[in-house]
Amino acid sequence: MVDRLFSDPGLAELYDTLCAGPLRAARDDFGFYLPYVMSASTVLDIGCGTGELLHMARESGHTGRLCGLDPAEAMLGQARRRRPDVEWVLGEPGSAGWQGEFELVVMTGHAFQVFVEDEQLRSSLAAIRTALTADGRFAFETRNPAARAWEHWVPENEVELADPRGGVLRSRHEAEPPVGDTVTFRQTLTGPRWDVPQSSVSTLRFLGEGELSSFLSEAGLTAAEQFGDWDGRPLTDDSPEIITIAVRS
Repeated sequence: MVDRLFSDPGLAELYDTLCAGPLRAARDDFGFYLPYVMSASTVLDIGCGTGELLHMARESGHTGRLCGLDPAEAMLGQARRRRPDVEWVLGEPGSAGWQGEFELVVMTGHAFQVFVEDEQLRSSLAAIRTALTADGRFAFETRNPAARAWEHWVPENEVELADPRGGVLRSRHEAEPPVGDTVTFRQTLTGPRWDVPQSSVSTLRFLGEGELSSFLSEAGLTAAEQFGDWDGRPLTDDSPEIITIAVRS
């Protein structure tokens, strides 16, 4: 599902700016994942957005195949203008039909959590496994539900950001109480570029370590390594993240 805020070209250009907001921690994930990208000759970035991670890889000297997949044409438009020497593909994990082509598949920015329905998650994991080489790795993260990150997604935690066009943007989130393992929240943007606030409603899924392991196993994947935060510390019950490096079983 494409977030309306980033399906519009005028809003997609703000994506990287908004990554400084409360739902994404200043892209510490890029620092963690970049060495994995640099060590793989073929890389697929699912939910690549504006392509920042793959741009960083090219800037760091990656000369192999880099491919970004995203369901939002506006986001890919930003990526193509910035980095024409990367493959940019519009679609979902199951739509491209890659077969054993990537040494690394990566999902950043908690994109894994948009797979809310069981069948959507199962089909996506199956497609990811199929896209991997025999010894390939799938690197991704999901917020640890025990950390209850959504409790901080409240209007009082509104952030101010510099608009690339000038002026100040304000971004706030308002989360509803969890329903099962999902949380629905509204993101609202205000600033001088709009006459009225811009908002969208999104739902994310919070899987615990055990549930995540079951879905991976069903797809023929297993967690080879797991970490609890971007500094590489071990996963514990109260870790903010469940960062997983999975391989084919």
